[in-house]
Amino acid sequence: MAYDPGAIDATLAAAVGDEPGLIADLREAFLESATRCFANMQNAQSEHGWRDAALRMKGLAASFGAVRLMTMASEAAERPVGDIETMRGLRAAITRL
Repeated sequence: MAYDPGAIDATLAAAVGDEPGLIADLREAFLESATRCFANMQNAQSEHGWRDAALRMKGLAASFGAVRLMTMASEAAERPVGDIETMRGLRAAITRL
């Protein structure tokens, strides 16, 4: 699945119209939330904590039209706690946003 850097902005524009300042604020809030979900996954001590953080990231990504991140988070929920490859991929995906 290819990364579409405009997907989030398109989703936000459809929701709030032509309001660049509001779009920027919402994008920033999304990135902060995604980063928080990632940190929660990093700090997870149990399967439940890991899965909960991954599913929160999935829902967040779905809400903002970040399909690639949504798919990765969904897959992460089924991986072992702290899976290095999963974390590396999620970090890269969030950084590209």
